[in-house]
Amino acid sequence: MNKFYRIGFYLLGNIILAIGITLNTKTGMGVSPIISIPYTISNIWNINFGFITFVVYSVFVVVQFILKGKKREFRDLLQIPYGFAFGMFLNVFSAIMDIKYSTLWQQFIILAAAIIVTAIGAAMMVNMHFIPNPADGLAQAIGMKIHKDMGLGKNIVDCFSVVSSLIIALVAVGSPLAFGIGTIGAMIGVGRCIALFNLLFKDKMCNLAGMQAA
Repeated sequence: MNKFYRIGFYLLGNIILAIGITLNTKTGMGVSPIISIPYTISNIWNINFGFITFVVYSVFVVVQFILKGKKREFRDLLQIPYGFAFGMFLNVFSAIMDIKYSTLWQQFIILAAAIIVTAIGAAMMVNMHFIPNPADGLAQAIGMKIHKDMGLGKNIVDCFSVVSSLIIALVAVGSPLAFGIGTIGAMIGVGRCIALFNLLFKDKMCNLAGMQAA
């Protein structure tokens, strides 16, 4: 039964995370940092969003292998099929979620919902300690390489993603596509919402999953 809960929380977390990320793209206020590169490329060259997300995630896995050196593990490669499946989730939710708004306050409500939903999904997924999201895996690898924690690695990955997407958009079309107040909100708000979710629910989830909360 513990394994059932653990797998269930992990799968549900991935679905919720995909919904949150997709919701963020629908706000019209910028997207979350981690998908800013595939979002920008998808919009400029009309490439399938889920597919280009998979490609970018695969690159993240390759960089992880380089950074980890002798500490690399075979199971790290499982992040590649994970990236493919997650990209498909993004395609599905992008197709079925038709978000409409007419005022600024409605956009802010959608943004707040996107941040909260993204945080819940990310927390549920990460807490179960299965295959990490390739972006999280890269953040962890960077943290190890510079002898710091994953938090700093996450900041580096986020900053790299935002700067890269800005450069791509400015060179290709002369204006930013993925960056906005929603991007800043996601960079600040998701982490805080994860902390609150873990404070309220992490111990209960880990107990049901037969795990010790770290």
